[in-house]
Amino acid sequence: MEYFFALLFSGLTKGAIYALIALGYTMVYGIIGLINFAHGEMYMIGAFTALIVSSVLSIYGLPLPAILLLAGLAAAIWTGAYGYTVERLAYRPLRDASRLAPLISAIGMSIFLQNYVLLAQTPDFVSFPRLVPEFAFLEPYSAIITSSGLMILVVSTLVMATLTLVIKFTRTGKAMRATAQDRKMALLVGINVDRIISLTFVTGSALAAIGGLLIASHNGQINFAIGFIAGIKAFTAAVLGGIGSIPGAVLGSYVLGLTEAFATGYVSSDYEDVFAFSLLVLILIFRPAGLLGKAAAEKV
Repeated sequence: MEYFFALLFSGLTKGAIYALIALGYTMVYGIIGLINFAHGEMYMIGAFTALIVSSVLSIYGLPLPAILLLAGLAAAIWTGAYGYTVERLAYRPLRDASRLAPLISAIGMSIFLQNYVLLAQTPDFVSFPRLVPEFAFLEPYSAIITSSGLMILVVSTLVMATLTLVIKFTRTGKAMRATAQDRKMALLVGINVDRIISLTFVTGSALAAIGGLLIASHNGQINFAIGFIAGIKAFTAAVLGGIGSIPGAVLGSYVLGLTEAFATGYVSSDYEDVFAFSLLVLILIFRPAGLLGKAAAEKV
């Protein structure tokens, strides 16, 4: 039973990270109907930014919670700036072009960012400090859940709940939903569509950066290529839940995370990706729009 719960929390932890990244995919798709294939690199850049900031802050002897908070804020802001830049360079000039043009541009941006970080940092794996302090009350359950795993679940839940409230109840959130439903009509009623699209890219990138910080602290190492696999898995989760649907992205992420965890634990870690993508194929065969595909009609 202990092994089962260990796998359960491992799957929930994976799902929470996938959700933070998948939300960026599904928000961008909901707004402009295209996939940002450079989004996985936002996760990677967020992790490297957090590493640099935390290394500097540790010199001054700050406590771990303060370092974690400041590194997270810095990573979110800096990576959000990268997201804004990607939107301006890879998407905005091609917004009225054929759908294939911005797709190729985004893939090119992904390759550029990977190689940029490879040259600016190192091709090797780099150790990442454990920024989450050990919680004493978890010591009896250390075989089931770790302090960093619990932090991932708590922070991810708070971030996703906050995002949901912002989209549903704020003027900016209403403007996002209006732009997603009908961009031309949103322009006619006075919404600055360009600003809303840029804000969507910034928000999605900041969420991915937070995921990068949390999982890097959990795993203890990063390199320039971590964004590719994480991005593909998060995109799979978004499609699994219903691309364009925020609840679908979250649900798909947890389903994918739990599937990987239990397949790894009870079958073999060699087949982790096989089970994940097989699940995607099976669900799309019976529900082509994803688990919550009906929500995709309303989008964000």
